[in-house]
Amino acid sequence: MKPTMCRSLFGLVLFAGAVAASAAAAKPARCFTTDDGYFACDFVSLDRAGSFEISGEGVPTTTLIVDEPGFASGFVNFGNRNISLPGRYVRQRDDGACWSNPETNTKICAW
Repeated sequence: MKPTMCRSLFGLVLFAGAVAASAAAAKPARCFTTDDGYFACDFVSLDRAGSFEISGEGVPTTTLIVDEPGFASGFVNFGNRNISLPGRYVRQRDDGACWSNPETNTKICAW
């Protein structure tokens, strides 16, 4: 391989690693869950589909996994394992930062 080609490949690998690392970095946000109310949180995007995780001081970590556009499954972690939340969450049309579960009347938001 030519030296310039090696440098280009190395640069591409570094760039891809930086993009992957920034996608998983926690970002400060304001969150709401029906159980915990409003709280300062860290928001982590998990994939391109819109799945995410929120965590805050004194509240359990909540994860929503987008199953298909506009629909997600939820999990909550109280420290030692994930517990599945019942039903499916639906993205709110009036506020895309919020997801609600019509079966349990619960809501999860991250702004």
